Amino acid sequence: MKTLRLILGDQLNLSHSWLDQENDHHIYLMAEMRQETDYVKHHIQKVVGFFRAMRNFADALEKKGHNVVYFKIGDKNNPQNLPDLIDQTISEHKIEKFEYQLPDEYRLDQQLKKICKSISIPSEAFDTEHFYTKRDELKNHFKGKKQLLMESFYRMMRKKHNILMENDQPEGGKWNFDQSNRKKWDGSPSIPKELSFNADVTELLEEIKSAEVNTFGNIDAKNFPWPTSYQECTELLDFFCSRLLTYFGDYQDALHTQEKYLFHSRLSFAMNSKMLSPKEVINTVVEHYYEHKDDIDISQVEGFIRQILGWREYMRGVYWKEMPNYAELNKLENHNPLPDFFWTGKTKMNCLHNAIAQSLDNAYAHHIQRLMVIGNYALLTQVNPDEVDAWYLGVYIDAIEWVEITNTRGMSQFADGGLVATKPYVSSANYINKMGNYCKECSYSHTVKSGEKSCPFNSLYWNFLEEKKSHFKNNQRMSMMLSLLEKKSQQELSELKERAEKIIQNPDDF
Repeated sequence: MKTLRLILGDQLNLSHSWLDQENDHHIYLMAEMRQETDYVKHHIQKVVGFFRAMRNFADALEKKGHNVVYFKIGDKNNPQNLPDLIDQTISEHKIEKFEYQLPDEYRLDQQLKKICKSISIPSEAFDTEHFYTKRDELKNHFKGKKQLLMESFYRMMRKKHNILMENDQPEGGKWNFDQSNRKKWDGSPSIPKELSFNADVTELLEEIKSAEVNTFGNIDAKNFPWPTSYQECTELLDFFCSRLLTYFGDYQDALHTQEKYLFHSRLSFAMNSKMLSPKEVINTVVEHYYEHKDDIDISQVEGFIRQILGWREYMRGVYWKEMPNYAELNKLENHNPLPDFFWTGKTKMNCLHNAIAQSLDNAYAHHIQRLMVIGNYALLTQVNPDEVDAWYLGVYIDAIEWVEITNTRGMSQFADGGLVATKPYVSSANYINKMGNYCKECSYSHTVKSGEKSCPFNSLYWNFLEEKKSHFKNNQRMSMMLSLLEKKSQQELSELKERAEKIIQNPDDF
């Protein structure tokens, strides 16, 4: 039976069972489509990264003897959308059956179900064979429970997959070493220069430009840094284990003006495109740890494992449990527009300038920059979560909706009312100063609470608590801060709110 197998741009898994044996009756379909470049405005490095990785994947399939039909973005016969692409390919190649791997975005899942109903041949969906969990595993784990606590899910995953376990107990005597993962980096220990692949993507950029794809952000056409093949992904994984893992946990929350990556792995794009399996990543890291236990503390390894086995799988589970309604949630009723400086990085607030400029230059920021600098500001200024979602989904090379929206609308913006996070992740300037050196060279003082020289985060923080306190009155984790809010004098609160209002109304002046 002549079978068409669709592979999406984030399904680049060379180890998938589909590919175990070549078969002349199977045709693999891949396409760079305007449907995917245009549903949100993307960073140019994200578009280049996915297109280059897709082309490398298609080449690898052909070298293994598979039949591949591939449409580049500028091909004249490229339908540029999934329904027409599948119809056209079925007709041209006289296909008798259509197969696809389950997509990880709800919109594509719905689109493919609709396509399968419309075509006149049999169809079948397969697992991507990438994640540790099935779509509904988190939903089943929390059935009958009031709250989706990540820690509970993480412990279940550690036990189920026997990762960092000694019999039925966690190795090192603790499930979570988060308290050990909050050090400020002050120049020591030294950080190895990041591994960059320095690819020349000039021709691909010209193709994207000729196709009139609308992007933003910056790129060095002669030195594209991201891994776009399985071999490059494994090189990056090995580099992380041998050069960075020793200090990863200690400094994973640190902020610094001179260091973009610190000890972070930069493997999220490799995993989210499925070039690299999370199981291979975790197995490699754990094996390296056991071989070098004299040099690597378990807190470094556990902090990394938690991000993948815990948060990554947890966020995917929440996504499939709560979509499509999750994309509409705005429990705090925030409606302000995203400031213009999110697209330029031009702000006098040094922390935001560094984090946003880095995002625009590198399509990358680590989780604390995303959560406690950029996301913190967006929440405190009460930006519409729809606009925050669109920016995060577009700007980061690793951003695919299943992982982006739960981290942004949930963890960062608390728009889900506490489904993902037990409290809103907001702070004054004190936290940002504690974790890095951003405040040292800023136009504003992190110690001044109100007035023109005060850090905007200080007045915004107390204004947010005052305006949204009704939402948090029953939240035990917010009780201490609400108690401190109540102790402020009317004059002090009035000054804080006046300063905050000026910032919210004119964010690009600060």
